[in-house]
Amino acid sequence: MAGLRGDDRVLTDRVPGDRDVSRFGLLPGDTSGMGGNQTDRRPVALVTGASRGIGRRIALALAAGGYDVAFTARTLEEGQGVVGPRVSTGAQGPLSVPGSLAATTAQVTALGVRALPVRMDLLDVDSVRAAAERVHQEWGAVDLLVNNAITHLAGGHDRLLDLDPAVAARTLEGNFLAQLVLVQAVLPSMLAAGGGTMVNLCSGSSTTDPPASPGEGGWGLAYAASKAAFGRLAGAVNAEYHGAGVRAFNLDPGFVVTEASTARGGISAISGAGFELTPDWAAGAAVLWLARAPEAARFLGRVVWTPKLVAELGLTDPGSADPGVQRAAADEVAP
Repeated sequence: MAGLRGDDRVLTDRVPGDRDVSRFGLLPGDTSGMGGNQTDRRPVALVTGASRGIGRRIALALAAGGYDVAFTARTLEEGQGVVGPRVSTGAQGPLSVPGSLAATTAQVTALGVRALPVRMDLLDVDSVRAAAERVHQEWGAVDLLVNNAITHLAGGHDRLLDLDPAVAARTLEGNFLAQLVLVQAVLPSMLAAGGGTMVNLCSGSSTTDPPASPGEGGWGLAYAASKAAFGRLAGAVNAEYHGAGVRAFNLDPGFVVTEASTARGGISAISGAGFELTPDWAAGAAVLWLARAPEAARFLGRVVWTPKLVAELGLTDPGSADPGVQRAAADEVAP
């Protein structure tokens, strides 16, 4: 998997000041390390794909860290969430999964910050633009954009001879073009405010050959190619706008057990292929550190491997001491 290799080591120095960056005690109005936007408001984060899974845990971590959090997803209410199969042949139908914008809203507001749920579909660019416009209208500039949402289409993980080019093109739309549109919509407000941070949740499938065929511990070409295109977005942002105070990171969360992966039964195949699973809170801790720590700038242009970052910095679950996050975690394992 792509990660921090060789001299790409993580600094273990703490952020200057009397706050412990492993707990990320971001105070309301404290935008230090956020690239400008020095006002008396809380910093604003926009997280895509936050009704469940990694995105929801990132949203909760940011809320625990003092951000007002806007977040997107397609599922409005509990009981409406479904995920489709990854292959088109011999596949099961849509699978029900827990999680919704309503549930994440309740969990975020329980942490004492504002929540702004916005319905968005990566395959509908008008909804992508509308989501950014809604956040700007309600809260102003976005300090931190987290591109987490992804598209998994039936057939997106088909084998080469079964792969429909139309599915490959649609997968590219959902995993690269939609994110490009969102960055284009959010970036002007960051520049006007003096800067900001973007964290793109990338995938090792974009740089690593699959260990096996799709469905047997590997991944399909269409998905991997779309994530490879997405992986170039942060570099373009840094090349063009780093001098204006904008930083963009590629963060690989590792292999995380989510509601969707559990429903599809994919975790057993991944574990069988020898990949180590990453705790679901780790990506949230990593996002907070990248957004706040000045020394994180040394990882611009590199893929940050979440398990190694968390281990080397000794980061812990940002919500471990917050009842709202504890309740959210308990809800995941409740019968």
